[in-house]
Amino acid sequence: MKKGILLVVIILAAAGSVFAQNYSVQSVTGRVQKEAGGNRVDVKVGDTLTADTVIHTGVGASLVLKEGDKTLTVPSVRNGKVGELTSAAAGVRINGNVVRVDTKAAAQTTGQVTTASARASDAAEDDDIAAE
Repeated sequence: MKKGILLVVIILAAAGSVFAQNYSVQSVTGRVQKEAGGNRVDVKVGDTLTADTVIHTGVGASLVLKEGDKTLTVPSVRNGKVGELTSAAAGVRINGNVVRVDTKAAAQTTGQVTTASARASDAAEDDDIAAE
């Protein structure tokens, strides 16, 4: 019975390590760090990161990772686990493909807005008329 339980635990541990996502660092631009042992350590080309590795990309920095046949780019000013940052919802470029965004509709909704300086100049003219 003990041998059976031990065998199941070993098989599950081996399966978990086989299916764990590993990311190979292809390039680093700027300051990119990972958390290791409570400290931040610089990420270098050739490092292997797991999905649970917490990384921090600085301003103007980027990190290019390779997972299998996919190349993923983590942009600047991102903090979190690699697995979360490399999801499509996080705004990461996958294999360099960028989705086209329609900005025409947003440009058409802007209108003229009266600013405080425009209102103040009108009010000054009203005061001159009242003073006469």
